[in-house]
Amino acid sequence: MNALVALCHFCELHGPRTLFCTEAVHPPSPSPPQHGSAIPADRDSDREGEGLTMRANGSANQRTGMCEGCRSLPASHPGFVSVDSETGIRYLSHQHPRQPQLFSVVRQACVRSLSCEVCPGREGPIFFGDEQHGFVFSHTFFIKDSLARGFQRWYSIVMVAMDRIYLINSWPFLLRHLRLTIQSLQSTALKVFDTEQGVCPQRAVRMNSAFSPAVFPHQRSGNAARSLTSLTQHPNLWASLHSSFSWLLKACGSRLTEKLLEGAPTEDTLVLIERQTEQEEEMIGWEGAEGGGPKPQQSQSEGLQGRDFAYEDGKGKELHGPRFRSLRHLRQVLGPTEFRQLAWHVLMGNQVIFRGAEPGLIQSAFDILKTLLPVGCVRAVPYSGQYEEAYRCNFLGLSPDVPIPAHVSSSEFTVLVDVLAVGKASLYPSVCDDAVLSHYQFIISSANTQPTDRGPSLLNKLEVALSNENLSVDVVSHCLLCLKEEWMNKVKVLFKFSKVDGRGKEDTQRALVVLGATGSGEEDNVRLLKFWMTGLSKTYKSHLMTAVRGGERTLSQ
Repeated sequence: MNALVALCHFCELHGPRTLFCTEAVHPPSPSPPQHGSAIPADRDSDREGEGLTMRANGSANQRTGMCEGCRSLPASHPGFVSVDSETGIRYLSHQHPRQPQLFSVVRQACVRSLSCEVCPGREGPIFFGDEQHGFVFSHTFFIKDSLARGFQRWYSIVMVAMDRIYLINSWPFLLRHLRLTIQSLQSTALKVFDTEQGVCPQRAVRMNSAFSPAVFPHQRSGNAARSLTSLTQHPNLWASLHSSFSWLLKACGSRLTEKLLEGAPTEDTLVLIERQTEQEEEMIGWEGAEGGGPKPQQSQSEGLQGRDFAYEDGKGKELHGPRFRSLRHLRQVLGPTEFRQLAWHVLMGNQVIFRGAEPGLIQSAFDILKTLLPVGCVRAVPYSGQYEEAYRCNFLGLSPDVPIPAHVSSSEFTVLVDVLAVGKASLYPSVCDDAVLSHYQFIISSANTQPTDRGPSLLNKLEVALSNENLSVDVVSHCLLCLKEEWMNKVKVLFKFSKVDGRGKEDTQRALVVLGATGSGEEDNVRLLKFWMTGLSKTYKSHLMTAVRGGERTLSQ
C-alpha cells in the first residue's frame, strides 16, 4: 500500500512534532538495458544513502531545538528495516521520512492532527486532507504522565495516503488495529504513572508549592522533556512500533484488491460486501461503547489475527476427517432419489438439519449445498449443541444427542439427515474405497408429502448435468453458476413487477409465463422465486426504489 504511518506528539515547549515514521519502499521495476550501453550500478542504494543523508542534514537544525519529548531515535541510529520476502517491499522506520517531499507532507499532517483537525473530546479518529497534500486518517489519544500539565500528554497516529477512496474503505480496519496499539501504549504508561504517583504524589506537591510567574517557566521546562520510552518504561518500544506499523501497512494493502469485473457486480458480490460492512460497523460499535458489556468473541479472535500477514476472514479453516468433495459426490453417496429430495428442500427454503458426530463432514455437506442458493439466502449454524429455530438458520448442524422438537419433526418445511457410523463392509461394497461411503449411513426423513420429482426447473437441469459423466466437476459448477444467474434475473423481474410496481395477480401470472416459470413444476418454480427474492441485496432494492420514485417525480412535473 502506498501509504505512510507516523506517531506524532504535541510537545509543551516546541508544539507538534513527528516522533516515529514507517514507510513502504517498493522495489524498482527492472528496465532492460539498451544495446551498447553499460549496465548501471545499484542506484537505489545510492539514492537511499542520499535520502538518509539529506534527511539527517535537513533535520540537523531541528535536532538542536529538540527536547527529550521530541526525540525518538538518536541521529546516529540507522533506523529499522523489514523486508517482505514475497513482494520485496521494504518497510523503513525512522524519526522522519526518507524523502524531503514526504517530510513536509507528514509535518503538515502532524500539525493538523494535533491542532485544528480534532474530533469531539480530543480523543478518537478523524479523516481530513486534499489532493495536493494527501489524505490523512488520524487517531489522537492521551498518555498518562505524572510530571505533565494535567498529568497527560497528547499523541496521535496518522496514516497518510494519496488514495482517498482506499483510505476511507479501510477506516474500520485501521480503527480496530490502531486502537489495539494505542490501548497497549496507554495501559503500559498507566502502570508507570501509578507507580510514580505512589512514590511521590505530584498533585499534593503542586498544590503545596509556591506559585510565581518567575518560577513557573523553570518548573515547566524541567517537566516537559520526557520521552515516550520514559513514560512507558518499554526498552524495545520503537522496535515494537516498527513491527506494528509495518504489519499495518502490509495487511491494509493486501486486504483489499482490485479486480476486473466485466459488467455489473452480481447479487452475491453485493451481499458479501454488505455483510462485511455490517460486521465491521457492529465491531466498531462494540469497541466504541462506553461502559458496555464484554466484547463479542468474534472481535477478540480477530484481534488475535492482527499479528499475521494474512487476512482472509476465516477462510483457512481445515476440515478434518472424511468430507464431501462436490455435488456429484454428494449425489453418489446419498443416491439420486435422496439427493433430489434434499436439494428440493434446499431450493424451497426449508430448514435442512444434519445430525451426527462428525462436524467436519457436516460442514462439508453444508458447503456443497450452499452452492445451490444465492449468498443472501444462506443462514447457517454449522454445528450446535441445541436446536435453532428456522428463522435463524436454514442450515443447521447438531450433535447426535440433540433432540428435535415435536413441532419441527412434524413440519413439512424441515428435512432431517441423520449421519450414522456403520461398519466398513456393510454398505456400498462396490465403492468401499470411499471413506464417506464406507463409514457412514445417511437417513433422510421429512413430514413433507408434496412430490419432489416435478420441479423446480433449475433442479431438473442440474440433475441432467450431474448425471452426465462426460461433464467434469468444473463444468458442472459453471453450469450451476449460469443457472443461478438465470433464475436470479427472473427474481429481479418478479420483484420489480410485484413488489415495487404493485401489480395484481393476473399481471403477475402473465409475467411468470414470460419468465418461463409456468408449466410442469410451476408451484415449485414460484416458491423458489419467492424464496430467492429474500436474498436480494439491499443495494439493489434501494437502487430500484430510488429509480421508481425518481420516475414518478419526473412524470408529476
